[in-house]
Amino acid sequence: MKRSLSFALIWTFLLPVSLLISGGSMIALAAPLQGGQTLRGTVVDTTGGAIAGAAITLKTPVGDRETVSDFTGSFVFEDVPAGPGTLTVTFQRFSPTTIDLPGGGREVRIVLNPETVTESVTVRAPAVTAITTATAMRTPTPLRDVPQSVSVITRDLIADQTMRSLADVVRYVPGLGMAQGEGHRDAAIFRGNTSTADFLVDGVRDDTQYLRDLYNVDRVEVLKGPNGMIFGRGGAGGVINRVTRQADWMPSREVSLQGGSWGYRRLTTDLGDAITRAAAVRVTGLYENSGTYRTGADIERYGFNPSAAFALGSSTTLRTAYESFHDHRTVDRGVPSLDGRPLDIDPSTFFGSADLNVSRITVNAFSSSVDHKASDRFAVRNRFTYADYDKFYENLVPGAVDAARATVALTGYNSATQRNNLFNQTDVIVSHRTGRVGHSLVAGVELGRQVTDNRRLTAFFSSLSPATTSIHVPLTNPTTTLPVEFRAAGTDADNHGVATAAAFYAQDQVELSQHVHAVVGIRYDRFKVTLLDHRSGTEFAGNDGLLSPRLALVYKPIAPLSLYASYARSNLPRAGEQLSSLSLSNQALDPETFRNYEVGAKWEITPALAFTTAVYRAQHGNVVVRDSVDPTVSHLVDGERTTGLELETAGALSDHWTVHGGYAYQHGEITRSLSSAVVAGARLAQVPRHSFSLWNKYHVSRLWSVGLGIISRADSFVATDNTVVLPGFTRLDGAAFFNISQQVRLHVNVENVLDETYYWAAHGNNNIAPGSPRAVRVALTTRF
Repeated sequence: MKRSLSFALIWTFLLPVSLLISGGSMIALAAPLQGGQTLRGTVVDTTGGAIAGAAITLKTPVGDRETVSDFTGSFVFEDVPAGPGTLTVTFQRFSPTTIDLPGGGREVRIVLNPETVTESVTVRAPAVTAITTATAMRTPTPLRDVPQSVSVITRDLIADQTMRSLADVVRYVPGLGMAQGEGHRDAAIFRGNTSTADFLVDGVRDDTQYLRDLYNVDRVEVLKGPNGMIFGRGGAGGVINRVTRQADWMPSREVSLQGGSWGYRRLTTDLGDAITRAAAVRVTGLYENSGTYRTGADIERYGFNPSAAFALGSSTTLRTAYESFHDHRTVDRGVPSLDGRPLDIDPSTFFGSADLNVSRITVNAFSSSVDHKASDRFAVRNRFTYADYDKFYENLVPGAVDAARATVALTGYNSATQRNNLFNQTDVIVSHRTGRVGHSLVAGVELGRQVTDNRRLTAFFSSLSPATTSIHVPLTNPTTTLPVEFRAAGTDADNHGVATAAAFYAQDQVELSQHVHAVVGIRYDRFKVTLLDHRSGTEFAGNDGLLSPRLALVYKPIAPLSLYASYARSNLPRAGEQLSSLSLSNQALDPETFRNYEVGAKWEITPALAFTTAVYRAQHGNVVVRDSVDPTVSHLVDGERTTGLELETAGALSDHWTVHGGYAYQHGEITRSLSSAVVAGARLAQVPRHSFSLWNKYHVSRLWSVGLGIISRADSFVATDNTVVLPGFTRLDGAAFFNISQQVRLHVNVENVLDETYYWAAHGNNNIAPGSPRAVRVALTTRF
């Protein structure tokens, strides 16, 4: 374990240096451009539609410069010297285009043509790294110019590993983990902060508790550190944004059929094309009906996501989308602990009742966006989302093993949540210069309303006695068939809540010089919550003004390298991330605060290979601590701190070899005793000191490729009382890919090649999730 982690650290640090040296050339500092003119341009497709996020490289005798097109397809280069030069534009799924320039001081319109499939012996590595993001800054921005740590898991990497869930994704994101989530929800751990709500779809909040699928995803973006300035409340340690596949006038004809161990069966489709020059459609779909390695557990889910795009003239684009998603599965709470470690038992052993433990959710979501380019320097964008969530789960939960080590306790409950989310965002984007200083200003307003009803009922084993809520079952067969009655107990929730938010935000990306940029942003949210407790008839209310600043400085000594320092803060009101935590004792307390100090570097070693590193310190403040003398008095203190180092490399080492890897060192601790069980100096839950991942794919020939992955984590504790260890592990995965024809690909994935016994996550000391034994998945994908 220690050897593999040492190798990981050395490899991640030395790879960029070795590549630079072996290339036989050094990257020259770009000389300042003086006495030049302004070059403006627009990037469009063959229908005239704007292409946002295209990478544009300007080559002149004095050096290279790079930028990306904004969401209107526009770009600008200032101080372009007179004389010869070239302009190269690249964008995924389009053929690169290069034009010659007679000099500066002109406007250009560049039309990109879709890539065509041709028979060739040249092997091109798939995209495992991304160039730009429109999420982190609210405008398309090169990743190297974003002053925070951002990881992107691309569509190709998702396909290569047959990823289905966010738990699959986070294994390859340094500094990010996933808790067990009680077996029915995503629960990401961002730099020591666990969240079930910091999830987005196309930049809009998707905060209900459920397990998300990747069938309609183009890529997954992980933005680490507080993101309050961009997204408002929450976002304490980071956010996960799913960027969906949308209609874009490009042909999409893909069907994938998958099968594998334990009855794994899955079908996905992606069909789309232009209808006319002014309209395009796309439909993604999913059906899965699978078993699992856990006895009696299964999953059925299906999804349908049509989208459409309309060009309303030359400067306005309207997009609409609708998703219907349903997930029905067995709730698997894992295994209990014994003697401070997970119980040593066969990984297939199910605790509770596979027939009774069930979770189901139905999501219906509609979204629309309008992008209007009034001029090269002024644009407006509006996004609207309405989503309806209907969630229910019930389960029997394993507790502690008895002193005789013969039985384990089972208790249970069910929970129902209905939520309606309504959000509207309007952004105004202005680009201008004041003298030699450039500005890219984004100002906007976001309005939101969330209505939530939740109810919880306790499981009673009435056949034993009317008041029995706990039973013991033998470890040799830790299940039960006793009848269970669910009814309200004294502390069970039965709430109706309404949350409204009105926010104004502004951010300026300031180009102080060719080499120095600054980012200054501020957001103010007026966040109100009312919570009606149906049990007592009591209504609680919270009314908070949330101020979320963002400050950063970016230094670019050479075009492909950025060094940055940043500060950001987010707030979480007392209603909690699921809007149901208000009470008489906390409704008047100030929100929790999350502050992040970070320095980092981003280096595009080649146009296809990127390296990033970040050092950070994250602090959690306004944590509630009860007074030791008078328990009716609460104090707000800085209670948690995480310091860490993250390293990540993604891209193509050659035309044949691609990698995506990362290493994270995290030191998360309790800085102030919060209770008798959570004391100062304790380590944060499920935050390993060391973690490492690396995926390699090598194209042996045009017909076939192989893949090898390694995932390694050090020991951690499953809870902040630090009494139960989550053992470290190292897992090897493998894959083989076969191009049967131009349109058909077959690939085989083997998870846990060495069939190691390991535990990947937990929820408390007695709900620990065993990892899968060796599993094989086969996928047949056709593109036509």
